[in-house]
Amino acid sequence: MKELMNKYIWLIDTLTRYERLSREEINDLWRLSPYSNGDPLPERTFFYYRRGIEESFHIDILCDNYGKYYIDPGQGKRNLAFTNWVLETYATNNAMTESMIPAERVSVEDVPSSREYLPRVLNAISTASKVKFSYAGFSRTRLEENITFHPYFVKRYKQRWYMIGYKEKSKDIRTYALDRVKSLNIQNRHFEMPDITPDDFFAHLIGITDSKGEVKRVKIITSPTRAKYFRALPFHSTQQEEITDSYSIFTYRLKLNYELVHELLSYGSSVKVLEPPELVSMVKAELQQTLNLYNKDDMPR
Repeated sequence: MKELMNKYIWLIDTLTRYERLSREEINDLWRLSPYSNGDPLPERTFFYYRRGIEESFHIDILCDNYGKYYIDPGQGKRNLAFTNWVLETYATNNAMTESMIPAERVSVEDVPSSREYLPRVLNAISTASKVKFSYAGFSRTRLEENITFHPYFVKRYKQRWYMIGYKEKSKDIRTYALDRVKSLNIQNRHFEMPDITPDDFFAHLIGITDSKGEVKRVKIITSPTRAKYFRALPFHSTQQEEITDSYSIFTYRLKLNYELVHELLSYGSSVKVLEPPELVSMVKAELQQTLNLYNKDDMPR
């Protein structure tokens, strides 16, 4: 199965890089790949891979009037982001394998529990199956056991994988970090997957914590240097910029939550919040609490 998935990803990667290729051109590149043994890709196998890619990744490979194959440009933004992440992982793994680089020459961030629980959660999502698990939340002194949960989707944020879905007991949407899960089993009980996507859920959020408040217009002023970073990697998809000679003002449509405050504070003196007033107060309060720590001898609680 792993070998087959690698071949799927090779074909996606090849069409992504070359944009449009005929069957002959695909064959020429296939012969040079590590999967061909120098043989061409049979037409029947090629169409089998196309169907497998559509079913596994929801990516359509189309053919134009000139017999050139290409990735459907109408794929949604979420599909594109997912595809790019898969391809990046594939390219990194291949580069590591082919270069035979010593492990001590590569520094990577650890992502806790992704190997243990992420595959189970993804399986549960794909089959719309309920899961039951125990959870050791940081804010709780005791383990919360026998949580029955409908996993809707997952998100990776700051070295952690989270699952977002419906908690039966409280009858609301919850977010759980997989590294705090202590046991998890897929149940032979199905749920109705709602018509909600990660794009919908996180449309106006920074981080993974939902906010019950309204969407606000958030304006920040930044130094010219910081503005370059925001242009290269937008703070949020709703980003708009007003440029002057000495600063930039960025505007967003966001809900106010804990992660938003701390992301903005992480930029230090290169970013200042202009509005809304509630967010300005939240940032000031957090800064004041931090300053208070340095004016006392006791440890933070």
